[in-house]
Amino acid sequence: MLHQYVDRSSRAIRDEIFVGNRSIRFIYSRLRENAPLMFRIVSSARTSRLLAFVSFSRMINETFNGSRNFLKAAGIDHKECVENPDRLDTPRKLFERKIRYWECRPMPNDPAAVVSPCDARMLAGSFDDSSGIFIKGKFFDFQELLGKNKTKWLTALESGDFAVFRLTPDRYHYTHTPVAGRVLDVYTIEGLYHACHPDAVVSLITPYSKNKRVVTIIDTDVPGGSQAGIVAMVEVVALMIGDIVSCYSDKEYRNPAQVGTGMFLEKGCPKSLFRPGSSTVVLIFQRRRLRFNDDIIWNMCLPGVESIFSRNFSQPLVETDIQVRSIIGTAVYGGAAMPDSPS
Repeated sequence: MLHQYVDRSSRAIRDEIFVGNRSIRFIYSRLRENAPLMFRIVSSARTSRLLAFVSFSRMINETFNGSRNFLKAAGIDHKECVENPDRLDTPRKLFERKIRYWECRPMPNDPAAVVSPCDARMLAGSFDDSSGIFIKGKFFDFQELLGKNKTKWLTALESGDFAVFRLTPDRYHYTHTPVAGRVLDVYTIEGLYHACHPDAVVSLITPYSKNKRVVTIIDTDVPGGSQAGIVAMVEVVALMIGDIVSCYSDKEYRNPAQVGTGMFLEKGCPKSLFRPGSSTVVLIFQRRRLRFNDDIIWNMCLPGVESIFSRNFSQPLVETDIQVRSIIGTAVYGGAAMPDSPS
């Protein structure tokens, strides 16, 4: 099934080439319908880690004949890599590579700019039914995603806007901070390890809020912050993602530290590392505290683009391929207040 996206830099429409396409369709159609117990086993943490080990830790892939050749075949610019490409001699090392983001992923100087947390394909949406990008319950259940017991954050972010960033297996797998601000809360919600493939997303009901995920709540209305209100950054595991490693560094990749409550995060810095595979990041903003860039919104409705999401969700949902640290929107000062209810 054809799935296309818009390349932000060139405005060209690209066809996505899926990894393991037949396997994903088998798992999320025949196996899910005819063998639900086996389907649950496949999406479990143990199976996901086993698949990651087989696929990425052992040299069983015959196409991996020299790292430079593999980089070229995957469309990865070896000049971006921090390490010598010849040292990226296993699939795991390749997918956990570090890049010279300070050179090859420039960030806008505007302190009000909110930036992409990863190299990914992005969609924007809103929980507010008066918004032109209203999307209700398509990709996740709002309360389930943040945790139904997290009353304070659910109240703060109610009727807000969100962005979904879908990483593919060939992408740079560090996430970066999309805003500057102080961490109010960090917590993990246990769950399954469903694939982030579009076929899997449309086959399940709100899969992103069923997978294991790490939620970081950031207050940007502080001195030195981005002034975009409360922002939730939700990092979602997927099939063959073994873990999300917290490794915040405010200077390149030096002295990585675990993100914790009370820590101030600078914008655009490495925050976490996804273990190899595909994965997803969801950002949630308070109502009317962010104005998404026009090109991202226009691309979602671009005519003549084939999208699995558009076909299955009955509304235009065309992704934009976007780079980490590039602007996705601008903070709108003022707006929703911090709720007083307990978390």
